[in-house]
Amino acid sequence: MRHRKKGRKLHRKKDQRKALLKSLGEALILKEEIITTEARAKELKRFIEKKITMAKKGTLAAYRNLRRFFSQAACHKLVKEIVPLVKERKGGYTRITKIAPRKRDGAEMAKIEIVK
Repeated sequence: MRHRKKGRKLHRKKDQRKALLKSLGEALILKEEIITTEARAKELKRFIEKKITMAKKGTLAAYRNLRRFFSQAACHKLVKEIVPLVKERKGGYTRITKIAPRKRDGAEMAKIEIVK
């Protein structure tokens, strides 16, 4: 039974899943919107919103914690450009929009973007 078990496994082991979320998160920060599968977008939303909340603290410890997950360019953009745009929001920093299924395998696709 799946009682009290949050999150999706995305058909990957833990280290691969973690690497996938890191790379998707960095792409989302740098491009501000990406297209991926619906399941990945939903997991990415949980992951990235925690990181944006951490960045809103603005402390050195928070910045160093972000550097564990993202490159220096992504951290800089997150702290200097994205956080000031969402400073007044109490949550809901991302938006998921469903789009047409992928043609080759029919996977449900979604666009995830940072709300400004």
